[in-house]
Amino acid sequence: MKNTFLYLLLILGAWLQACQKPEDVAPPSKLLPQDKMVSVLVNIHILEAQVDASALPSDSARALFLQQKKELFKRYGVTDSSFRQSYRYYAVHDKDLDDIYKIVIDSLGKREQKLGVSPDAL
Repeated sequence: MKNTFLYLLLILGAWLQACQKPEDVAPPSKLLPQDKMVSVLVNIHILEAQVDASALPSDSARALFLQQKKELFKRYGVTDSSFRQSYRYYAVHDKDLDDIYKIVIDSLGKREQKLGVSPDAL
């Protein structure tokens, strides 16, 4: 699920970029700042890993993920709509999304190191 989600995000970003030019897309009224976007994405990827590790049937895992994601958004004061619109905006501005994901990947790597988890073990 983790790898599938990342691939889907990359494909979605490429598709959105092909559809519109960055200058054609105005920022949404509730654009999440990059630092908040990073925090939310880090926690979404951690949540995905936890759900993957739960070994639940796929429909139960999906329901758990969606429910936990809803709680995560609530904790950050973010709506699903504002997250999607912000992600779309950053995806169209691919340099912004690249910058965001560099920080996300770095943050997740540091957490793995702190926990003593090797990426190969995943």
